[in-house]
Amino acid sequence: MKINIKSTNIQITESLKEWTEKKIGEVEKTLGGFGPEITQAGQREKIEIWVEIGKVGRHHRKGDVFRAEVQLYLPKKKLRVEAIDQDLRTAINIAKEDLQRAVKRYKGKRITRARKWARRIKEIARIDQWSVKEKLKRFISGRKK
Repeated sequence: MKINIKSTNIQITESLKEWTEKKIGEVEKTLGGFGPEITQAGQREKIEIWVEIGKVGRHHRKGDVFRAEVQLYLPKKKLRVEAIDQDLRTAINIAKEDLQRAVKRYKGKRITRARKWARRIKEIARIDQWSVKEKLKRFISGRKK
């Protein structure tokens, strides 16, 4: 997973960068096997997460000053969360939790949709199988007479 970090109105230190990568990297566990589709070469595309951290403005000194915005690109969907707090690390934690919640919801929808189509296909196969048996019975009973 590739994590791109951008800072706005603050200087990003190496320790803050590592901490952000560690926290946001935990989202990969939530994704599990979900993620970008397999390419023609047979390899999975890398998952890219864009993180923007910084201050809301240069003049703010009190209140919710720091913000963290995270964007995750998945098949057919772009997940985006934003958190604002008094502490930068807390804002990053809140954004990570919101992103994990959004990923779980996305996975649930995809799994539910797949199961729905599987049920429909199974029902169609069951109906077709029944109709074939009925046609055979009618054909065989019609030949005896």
